[in-house]
Amino acid sequence: MWSDPVGRVRAVGLVEGVSALLLFFGAMPLKYLFQHPSGPDTVFWVGAVHGGLFVLYAAVAFWAWGRGHLSDKLLGLAAVASVVPFGPFVLDRRLKAAEQRDSPVAGG
Repeated sequence: MWSDPVGRVRAVGLVEGVSALLLFFGAMPLKYLFQHPSGPDTVFWVGAVHGGLFVLYAAVAFWAWGRGHLSDKLLGLAAVASVVPFGPFVLDRRLKAAEQRDSPVAGG
């Protein structure tokens, strides 16, 4: 997965998606619903990691697009998926198909 440009987009997208879920369903409820004393620090750090992964996802997607491995449509879908909860997981199927088409040993 890491050796192919589209595979890199998939991998970083999945990690970014997991970080978003940790932020939305772990850190933020800890702060806002349970008002845990460590909540603000947890949101800060998980949010910072998620923000860095978000930027990395955009950079990797633009890099793959610039090298001709992602279509304009897939780049646009990746941009939308990066801001929609569960978006990277939904987009992964299309990226996997593009990765397999792009692979020199596709189908075998």
